[in-house]
Amino acid sequence: MVESLPLPGFVNAHSHTFQRALRGRAAGGDFWAWRENMLTEADRQTPALVRVSYEATYGEMRAAGFTAVGEFHYLGLAEAYAAREAAVAAGIELVLLHVAYARGGLPRFRQETVRAYLAEVEELRDAGMRVGLAPHSVRACPADWLEEIGRYANREKLPLHVHADEQPKEIEECLAEHSCRPIELLARTGCLGERTTVVHATHADGAELDLLASSGATVCACPTTEADLGDGFLPAERIRGRGIPLCIGTDSNVRIDPFEELRELEGIARRQTGRRGIFATDELFRFGSALGAYALGLEDWPGIEIDLEHHSLEGVASEHVAGALVAGCCADVVVSKRESG
Repeated sequence: MVESLPLPGFVNAHSHTFQRALRGRAAGGDFWAWRENMLTEADRQTPALVRVSYEATYGEMRAAGFTAVGEFHYLGLAEAYAAREAAVAAGIELVLLHVAYARGGLPRFRQETVRAYLAEVEELRDAGMRVGLAPHSVRACPADWLEEIGRYANREKLPLHVHADEQPKEIEECLAEHSCRPIELLARTGCLGERTTVVHATHADGAELDLLASSGATVCACPTTEADLGDGFLPAERIRGRGIPLCIGTDSNVRIDPFEELRELEGIARRQTGRRGIFATDELFRFGSALGAYALGLEDWPGIEIDLEHHSLEGVASEHVAGALVAGCCADVVVSKRESG
């Protein structure tokens, strides 16, 4: 019998699962060129394809130690139901972060009005799905949409997730349209609060970070995707210094490994400061589990087991196992359901 260590399951707070298909083949010179490839991939999605491909990718997440996922979903209602079926089949807890899209993107992403968007949210809730509000970004949602979505999320006490400050161009466009930066606009429109998760915040400035701290909002970092897309470095130490909660996501799913996401968070902070041990090991595990669950509104989610006989832990004293997991292990250290059953 394999000697194992029980741990809380990891929570993947931000996933675009269909983008797993793009790994290694959607090059392009920058984020915006990559985005064109992504839109092409999004346009070929069908409920049948989502049902099959999402089950496979959710299975990869489950095997890697993610036992819950927030699916940032903008492919359509039929595809949302297919995603739920796939999650059930793969044995992963799903929170459907249903995306509001007023402009840009593809026609299939967009709702005609914010009321039509909220009607879709209501339909999904009535069908028994765990749902969060997700204005895609300040690029995709004008201020009046953000205001209405913020009011609804606050009234219904639902999670609200939104991309912000991922790319400099996004900030420039927001300044041109609204005379403020993205997170400032979210605050102005009532979209910042304790149930808000801002995805990326890669280029957030000091004033925006102060707004996140004062509102109690969470930041979801996706380091492997942010590296792959050339987004930049999360302002990790400045976030920690302000006490802003952090969680993790696999985003475009170029890599599915919670240990690597957490290792990159600490690695970014070390490169920025020239110091080691910026985040304590127990902090990193909270980012990967409890704070991700909080961001998704989950109170319970399955645990996992770590294979203490795995070669990457050979010779590691018991008191150093947690640190070794973050410093030098990959997802294959997680005992699979088949092995544990």
